[in-house]
Amino acid sequence: MKRRVGHRSGSPGHWRQRQVSDPYVERASREGWRSRAVFKLQQIQARSRVLKPGVNCLDLGASPGGWSQYASGIVQPIGRVWALDREPLEPISGVTFIQGDFTDPQILSLLRSSLGDARVDLVMSDMAPNLSGNRVVDQAKSMELAEGVLDFACGVLGEGGGLLIKLFQGEGFDDFIASVRIGFGSVRVIKPPASRPESREMYLLARTYGM
Repeated sequence: MKRRVGHRSGSPGHWRQRQVSDPYVERASREGWRSRAVFKLQQIQARSRVLKPGVNCLDLGASPGGWSQYASGIVQPIGRVWALDREPLEPISGVTFIQGDFTDPQILSLLRSSLGDARVDLVMSDMAPNLSGNRVVDQAKSMELAEGVLDFACGVLGEGGGLLIKLFQGEGFDDFIASVRIGFGSVRVIKPPASRPESREMYLLARTYGM
């Protein structure tokens, strides 16, 4: 569900040209990663060490699986990764995949059954909404999605856990950050180099939930 099958901005020809000229796209293919988005997580990891051996991680909107792929290589063998998405996900070693919408109570029930007694230490989301091309409408959708992820994370995280979530600068951005600060002890906003310069996307990293 990465990008929730969102529409690409600009013309198809422009998008294809941007992909061809993007060094991260070529590098992801060469190194065997499932998407260029993995480099955003790598850069956040290098800066903030959000992933550690033994961490139990939940990746929302995981498909095609770049973030889960990267995380599983760090948290194993003691830690595990659970991935949720409405779209199918090709199997990844060390990753438990549940297909469905994270807002569906039945999917939450399946997740809880799969978790058993395991504690969730980190919830990650690189999702973005389907885009209409109307900036005001799209920003409202992105903040609604972020609120849903925050509510979900607060329902599954163990004490001291963390949240890493994609946001877009615009209406509601500052209010959302303020709401996150209520439940987490540490909140920071990061724009990794792999995020395209023209993009309004940022990543919020919140830590020490409930402390």
